[in-house]
Amino acid sequence: MSLLFAIDTPVVPIVGRAEQFPVNRIYCVGRNYAAHAREMGANPERESPFFFSKPANAIAPNGAEIPYPQRTHDLHHEVELVVALAGEALAQQGENLTLAQAEAAVFGYAVGIDFTRRDLQAEAKDKARPWDTAKGFDNSAPLSALTPAAQAGDPAAAHISLHVNGKLRQQGHVSDLIWNIPELIMELSTYYRLRPGDLIFTGTPAGVAAVVPGDVLEGRVDGLETLNIRIGAALRS
Repeated sequence: MSLLFAIDTPVVPIVGRAEQFPVNRIYCVGRNYAAHAREMGANPERESPFFFSKPANAIAPNGAEIPYPQRTHDLHHEVELVVALAGEALAQQGENLTLAQAEAAVFGYAVGIDFTRRDLQAEAKDKARPWDTAKGFDNSAPLSALTPAAQAGDPAAAHISLHVNGKLRQQGHVSDLIWNIPELIMELSTYYRLRPGDLIFTGTPAGVAAVVPGDVLEGRVDGLETLNIRIGAALRS
């Protein structure tokens, strides 16, 4: 019996193009907006950013209905600007990037939601355990299509928001990031060799809260495709 099997590489559509963006890894940065850091009980001083990751197959496409995940009773939304990486600096090096190389490595941007099983995260924090089960589950990273950087305008000037059932839950400005996009890429490249196809979830503004089956979420960042997601019925019996 052969143990070999085919694995499909997750891909994300690109606005205005026939080709799609193959995803390598998904990196996320925690508490990168001061107001969100405060609502999570942290001090928003500009200390070194900390990162966690999700598997590439955590991506869910725009317009999807996502089943309410198992093993949680407290699923939270976190709307984020997502940065897609590509370019020669990554293909040739990818580590210890300069600020200029980090800026040049940006291929494009999307709107994403970092879904979090908050009860599992709280338990992990309390027991000093990893966050993997709280952050890296199936469909925990829905994403809009990528807008190439040249078409996206200035993301630092963009407004970011999330509506649930038509009501505003989260809002802020990308300029409020504690660590801006080139700084995040540069810092991340000191921990990992970044590669074309990597995605970075850059942090969420204040207002994170629970969602339930039937909720309809609309995530927006100025200049990018709107992200629309519906929460489906729970998988558990």
